[in-house]
Amino acid sequence: MKVLVINAGSSSLKYQFFESETGAVLAKGGAERIGLDDSLITHTRNGDEKVVLETDLPDHKEAMEQVLSLLTSPNYGVIQSMMEIDAVGHRVVHGGEKFSASALITPSVKAAIRVCFDLAPLHNPPNMTGIEACEAAMPGVPQVAVFDTAFHQSMPAAAYMYALPYEMYDEYRVRRYGFHGTSHRFVAQRCAELMDKPFDSLRIITCHLGNGSSIAAVDHGVCIDTSMGLTPLAGVCMGTRCGDIDPAIVTFLMQKEGLDHKGIDSLMNKKSGVLGVSGVSSDFRDLEEAANNGNKRARLALDMFVYHCKKYVGSYSAAMGGVDALVFTAGIGENNYLVRESIASGLGYMGLQLDEQKNHGVRGVEKELSVDGSQAKIFVIPTNEELAIARETEIVVRSAMAR
Repeated sequence: MKVLVINAGSSSLKYQFFESETGAVLAKGGAERIGLDDSLITHTRNGDEKVVLETDLPDHKEAMEQVLSLLTSPNYGVIQSMMEIDAVGHRVVHGGEKFSASALITPSVKAAIRVCFDLAPLHNPPNMTGIEACEAAMPGVPQVAVFDTAFHQSMPAAAYMYALPYEMYDEYRVRRYGFHGTSHRFVAQRCAELMDKPFDSLRIITCHLGNGSSIAAVDHGVCIDTSMGLTPLAGVCMGTRCGDIDPAIVTFLMQKEGLDHKGIDSLMNKKSGVLGVSGVSSDFRDLEEAANNGNKRARLALDMFVYHCKKYVGSYSAAMGGVDALVFTAGIGENNYLVRESIASGLGYMGLQLDEQKNHGVRGVEKELSVDGSQAKIFVIPTNEELAIARETEIVVRSAMAR
């Protein structure tokens, strides 16, 4: 099945076009600065050199139409007509409690996504814009929503509830949702394959570490806890996000700094994390360079990130009664061997022993990093959320066709 995967942002639209059975990427690219000056589309076909096309993109509908035109064009295309697109899979960040699995997009599904606009105001509205742009450009082609939150819907109430008045949950559905679910599920399932064991027989801790980072406990095939919460702000400190803090700090700083709700939200989401601590950068490569040159705040930021991650790994091992595998993925997890080494060090009491020689210099490749003969394994597994979305889309569409 040929599946087009769409990830729409407020002024962007990323795409990958797959042959889902084989995982082959036929084409990929993105539209940037939609609705702004100097908009453009980048497009790569079958591993060819990237093509950059400057073009007017007044809205997402126009961007989608131009992407489809590229996919079918004589010069850059990979299909003869849009009739060859079997389905479209959309990344949707927040599905609330409504969705524990991917869903064929219908009017009722769209209404449920809109209900979550308040929970993910930066993500769900552009996700919906992408859906409607595709519906307009490809009427009749099945559209599927793949939710970041769906994998975490298996969490028990004790893990997802907050100790607030229960009415806050009843009325506003304030609870832990978790994010990066597509990535956590993808690498956890791949970990089971690499261990040649059933997915539902393992206790796996997955560390999706990037500019946004989250950690999940996958117990016998289901997620029982994850570090992000109602929003992606919670959990470990990240590139620009503060992660877990004393909630009283919010009102304290609002008073001291004269901030309104938008100001404190900006401070916690965009000015905090390792950027805020270091004063240098949110990029870990910059932090390491600064730390190696004697910058104490950069070193502190790195140490805090590692410490936060290690605490979550330890707590999730306790929650599952042990651990069979620890997985690192995403930009930092896949490429920064020093961060992996720092997080994994001292975990021998859990059966996790990193082989530093195996780990040294590993970037962006799938590899076991644990010492030979170790019962509990450590892996780096590159995530592929787009391929996971394509395969989820195929499953949903084939299931709908069979009914």
